[in-house]
Amino acid sequence: MFKIMLIEDDETLFQEVKERLSQWTYEVLGVADFGRVLESFTSIKPDLVVIDIQLPKFDGFHWCRLIRSHSNVPIIFLSSRDHPTDMVMSMQLGADDFIQKPFHFDVLIAKIQATLRRVYNYNVDTQLDLKTWNGATVDFLKGTVSSTQGVVDLTKNEMYILKVLIERKNEIVTREDLITSLWDDERFVSDNTLTVNVNRLRKKLGEIGLGETIETKVGQGYVAREEESL
Repeated sequence: MFKIMLIEDDETLFQEVKERLSQWTYEVLGVADFGRVLESFTSIKPDLVVIDIQLPKFDGFHWCRLIRSHSNVPIIFLSSRDHPTDMVMSMQLGADDFIQKPFHFDVLIAKIQATLRRVYNYNVDTQLDLKTWNGATVDFLKGTVSSTQGVVDLTKNEMYILKVLIERKNEIVTREDLITSLWDDERFVSDNTLTVNVNRLRKKLGEIGLGETIETKVGQGYVAREEESL
């Protein structure tokens, strides 16, 4: 049974979401003190976090930063604010998905299922894989890329994007293919979400001398470059 931590201060909504998710055999746990969310996270050890942006004391962005400093657990944001910067900020902080309130419960469940399937099935399938790419080592289990210039940690989405691109290195992978691979159902994903994830991946790779390895093909998609001599 997957354990979901739901960080939501609206008690009515919390109970409704908990009831719906329990019908899918998910264990849903909340927060008693919204000033000690990180302590609750450490105690619960959830498989996935669903967090509202507007919370008492500190907003969801604050807690996402702290959680990300300790864990790569998948995170889905909820927001009642209709502003594109919320989605951009969520992705930049390492969130896996974003849902606008009010939402249909079928959409929430579909996103949770897709995220869990992507993250945990992917880890099982690739947990023994180490790939060498452009002289760097890609560790799918640890979620890291290391080169002679250092090591960077990738989120689950960033690592999956890199995995898909490396598997088809030197070929154009369309944006549509990446979206479908990542989220299973592209109807629930904004094009901007993919752009943010790829840009964040490229920035991290740049920190270890691999910034030019992910190439954008305008109007087509992305290419993971690797020269034969490398």
